[in-house]
Amino acid sequence: MAENIIFVGKLIHTPSLGTLEIEDATVGVHQSKIVFLAKSVTDETIHLAKSHHMLKNAKVQILKPSQFFFPGFIDTHIHAPQYPNAGFGIDVPLLKWLEKYTFPLESSFRNLDKALEIYYRIVTRTLAYGTTFASYFSSLHAPASALLAELCFLFGQRAYIGKCNMNTLSPPHYCEKSSESSIEATNVLVSFMSQLDPERKIVSPIVTPRFAPSCTKDLLQSCGKFAATHGLPIQTHVSENPGEIALVREMFPDRKSYTDVYDHYNLLTPKTILAHGVYLEDEEIETIYKRQSGISHCPTSNAVLASGMANVRKLLNAGVKVSLGTDVSGGYTPNMLVAIRQAALTSRSLASVLKDPRIILELPELLYLATQGGAEVLGRGREVGSFEEGKDWDALVIDVSSQNNSPIDIYEHDSWEHILSKWVFNGDDRNIAQVWVNGKLIAGTECKIEDISPVSLNLASLYMDTAISTEKKSLRLREILESFTKTKLLPVTQCVNDGKVHAKPWKHTDENEDYRKTNSVERKRFLRST
Repeated sequence: MAENIIFVGKLIHTPSLGTLEIEDATVGVHQSKIVFLAKSVTDETIHLAKSHHMLKNAKVQILKPSQFFFPGFIDTHIHAPQYPNAGFGIDVPLLKWLEKYTFPLESSFRNLDKALEIYYRIVTRTLAYGTTFASYFSSLHAPASALLAELCFLFGQRAYIGKCNMNTLSPPHYCEKSSESSIEATNVLVSFMSQLDPERKIVSPIVTPRFAPSCTKDLLQSCGKFAATHGLPIQTHVSENPGEIALVREMFPDRKSYTDVYDHYNLLTPKTILAHGVYLEDEEIETIYKRQSGISHCPTSNAVLASGMANVRKLLNAGVKVSLGTDVSGGYTPNMLVAIRQAALTSRSLASVLKDPRIILELPELLYLATQGGAEVLGRGREVGSFEEGKDWDALVIDVSSQNNSPIDIYEHDSWEHILSKWVFNGDDRNIAQVWVNGKLIAGTECKIEDISPVSLNLASLYMDTAISTEKKSLRLREILESFTKTKLLPVTQCVNDGKVHAKPWKHTDENEDYRKTNSVERKRFLRST
């Protein structure tokens, strides 16, 4: 359970686009919520926080002079099963890259032991980099997607998780048989995740048509209907590459544009995340704005795959919601700091090409895209992304001191604006001292053994043991998960044993709302007992 804590120290965030606030602050957190926030660190302010009726027994954590609070990073587009490919694939463009590298790897996620190992690595790695909320594409396999959801829930990382819907223009060994089978598998995954996290506060399902060319018209229509029926978010790709756009035009000749394909099938909603948007026409941008959908700008993968340079300024000026995604493994790292840096360089390069300095994205804007902007695109802007009373405490403690072999050199004359910029452009995971999600300390260099759940510790020790054979590692993985999932509400170990998700198809009714609330209580009782 989340603690009651009063945090005292330097606080940096971007509550709105272009607004950078650097303040001394005292923040009171009751369980997971910010219930007190004052821009002062005096003894009187701390005493005032302690007198708050929800913080009377709260402990006080005072930051070191070299530390500051920053909102957790929000990665709005990342392919979890592609993580082993991160760092190579620069030799071919997008469509050939999918055929040569992506589909062969993703198809291997029929093997759930392999899925467990890779998903363990990507979740722990992104947390180490300070990603507190990620929108993950999984493979098309519902059992593997269920395992990813289980691991995110175990470690406490907020996540949207969607199994890919794809029933055409894919390799025979990695393609769903029909739109009906694709939606049925999605429905079972939604049911599983609704049992895992009934309130969908940490993990939530997301409808994931991979991209228009991989879906028949009836599957696109079914995805739009399914998302609307269950009130789910949607994620997909749009206008990433000229070859891809030409393919969409060939496959959907009756539609005006790539964006119009999604709009026609009711896939553009206020909960829709569109990755890339490099070549959007003015009419497409206007449609996305009217539907209140969001763009996930993925500058690293756009550069690696030579896809192009998205004009983020044009999107922002049109009122479109924009965020940042690492797009692993098109992007070579799940580090959101790298995505910020690449977004800065992309905007400057494009400004030079188009001879328009207004295109340049400044640091406060870049940081907004990686935090509050991401929360807005995910439809969670009132809950996370910045520091305000009533929001959840999803925060990083950044340490820029010379300890931990920090890559940052700070000098006496450096202002806090300079220090912030140095961290963004020179820092890495060594500077992330603490990672807080939903009021809980779950990662970071200062995260102690007593702060980590037994399941997480067991998993970590397993992967650090290089001497153990693959077969024994597989058996030990199952034992570890079984130690956590000995409940009918969490059938994930059965997925490992027989490759199926044991959950009845989810039907959204008033009865289900009561079911979710009841199971939430049962879930909390179970967690307290383990």
